Amino acid sequence: MTSGISRRARVLAAAVGTGVLVPLVAAATPAAAAAPAVTCTSAKAGLATKLKKDITAALATRKGTVAVGIYDRSTNTTCTLRASSAYDSASVVKVTVLATLLWDAKKTNRYLTDRENTLAKAMITKSDNAATSTLWKQLGMTKIKNFLKAAGMTQTKPGANGYWGLTQITVTDEQKLLKLLTAKNAVLSDNSRAYIVKLMGQVVSSQRWGTPYGVPSGVTVAVKNGWLQRSTNGWRVHSVGAFKGGGHDYVMTVLTHGNSTMNYGIATIQAVAKVIHRDLAAS
Repeated sequence: MTSGISRRARVLAAAVGTGVLVPLVAAATPAAAAAPAVTCTSAKAGLATKLKKDITAALATRKGTVAVGIYDRSTNTTCTLRASSAYDSASVVKVTVLATLLWDAKKTNRYLTDRENTLAKAMITKSDNAATSTLWKQLGMTKIKNFLKAAGMTQTKPGANGYWGLTQITVTDEQKLLKLLTAKNAVLSDNSRAYIVKLMGQVVSSQRWGTPYGVPSGVTVAVKNGWLQRSTNGWRVHSVGAFKGGGHDYVMTVLTHGNSTMNYGIATIQAVAKVIHRDLAAS
């Protein structure tokens, strides 16, 4: 009767009566929680089903924890996976830093200084950490939090004590930011939006991996990536991008952690990006 049951379970059962033996064993071996599924909706017939199937297949053999967001204005298509899961931002937060700087400057009706422009360009195009730290300190936590509030990025928690790379981000909020950058809105001026997208379009070639992978020719690319290794959850590797052309206008976020190496995380992101670009181009 007790074969295969742990000694602890038998001891507990003996102590409180055999009537609880089955519940104790059941509690000792809970069923594994089902992994979250990709969800997609689209105004284009068949597109949501295709994207769901292909993104799921792209991730089927990949280790680590992956969150995905897509939004295409042209076909009113949205896909999400783990949309509210929090990740250490690494350098992806640099887009938020620049957006905050421009939002704050607009409030006082001023242009960025030459120094700010130099820092912003280095921060986005080369992912310069020192430039980011300078701007983060200049802005201060109050302004950063006020921008997040204005942008509706309620799930984003800025990193404490100057550790901007440990800001907690989610797919939901990164997609909100990308949407603000790519359509007229009351938070960022048209000039501010154009400036951020321009710099994201000038990222150095060695950092243009991730969401742009497999993008069709003739489609413009704006990208910002992030990568960070920590003792827990291995490598964080992220990519956010905005794409326009070929009859589509879409934004994409892929956040990952639990990667054995940076390159493993990049390969995971690119497997997802490739099928998204392909499916949208064919729709």
